[in-house]
Parts: sequence; structure tokens; C-alpha cells
Amino acid sequence: MTCVPVLAIDGPSGSGKGTIGQRVALELNWHYLDSGALYRAFALSTLDSQVDVQDPRALGDLAGKIVFSCVPVADGHATILLNGRDVSDTIRGERVAAEASKFAALPEIRTRLLQTQRNMAQLPGLVADGRDMGSTVFPQSNCKIFLTASAEERAQRRHNELKDKGFGGTVRALLRDIKARDERDASRSVSPMGAASDAVILDSTNLTIDEVVSRVLSTLAASL
Repeated sequence: MTCVPVLAIDGPSGSGKGTIGQRVALELNWHYLDSGALYRAFALSTLDSQVDVQDPRALGDLAGKIVFSCVPVADGHATILLNGRDVSDTIRGERVAAEASKFAALPEIRTRLLQTQRNMAQLPGLVADGRDMGSTVFPQSNCKIFLTASAEERAQRRHNELKDKGFGGTVRALLRDIKARDERDASRSVSPMGAASDAVILDSTNLTIDEVVSRVLSTLAASL
């Protein structure tokens, strides 16, 4: 893990870390990890296999067997492959998302998927985004970014995204959901969200995507 350069990007929901992570990975021609998608893919695998979700050992065994990969794209969600199958759209469903949230809080699952994530650190380098990449998954990473933005800005971004896709929802409701999720992520007992002590805090509230990408690349270049 220490021989391969790793850029860890953490941050709250809606901060843009997925978009930024993919853009940077493509710019550098590095591998990419969307840790949130990994948990969603695992949740999907439990539904497909009909494993007993009340059996921690069975869940842990399944988590250790899945083959997962991310292919970054210039604009939008990464292409997610689970055991060689494209599940990019399937893992975005509400049922899968709900199951993923439950599994993310289980120590047995996090321990197994921790190794899956670390195995993705391969040459020429890895860009990993999530909520505990710099603090837990890749504590020795070359560069750690904690990407944030105001809750209001994140709610507005999400509203614009949903509107572009033809969905409804009010900014007020989205803001309420984002604040609640921030609280859950920051207070969970296992790997809570937070900036690593040596992370660079980057507030994207008033920055464009291109500006954030530029700053991340500059920060990474200075650390290598």
C-alpha cells in the first residue's frame, strides 16, 4: 500500500468528491475507487445471493468473495462492475441504498471490505473517495483532501441535479436530509466521517469544478 501513490478524498454527502475524484483520476490516468459504490455493490450482492443478512459470518464471507471495480467517467457516476457485471444503474436504486447504509455500520463488513479497498491501490496510483479514506482505509496516503461545502450549497447542487433528471424535491427537504446524513456519518461508532489530522481542508462552496480539480492536482503534486 505504501509503495503506490494514493490520493484520499473524503467529505460529506454532496461535497462533489465523486466528481472531483473521477476527474483527477482521468487526468492522471490513475485507478479510481468510489467507496460508497462498493458498499452499494455489496448490498446488491446480498440481494442477488439471498444470503442470511442476520448471519454476520455469512455476510463476512460474501464480502470477502465479491470482485469489484470502478471505471471513472468525465461527467457523472463511475461505471461500477460487480463480479464482471455492470451494475452502475442498479446500485443507485433506493432499496440497495437503504441496505448499503445498514451494512456500512457493521464492523464485520467494514473489516472485509477494508481489504478490498486497499487491494485497489495499484500502480500508477489510486484516487479514492469516501468518508474515511484518509483516516482509516489509507492512513499512509501521500495526499489527503477533505472536500466540503456548506450544507445549503450541497442541497442546492443536489436539487439542480434532480431537476436536470426530471425529478422533484425542494431545497428545504434536501437540506434537512443532508444535515441528518452528516450527523449520522459523523457520529457512527465505526469509522466516523471526519478529516484526518494531516488532511488539507478544501471548501468548494464558491469554487467551480475546474477550480477544485486544479487545487487538488496542485496539492497532490506538492506531496509527491
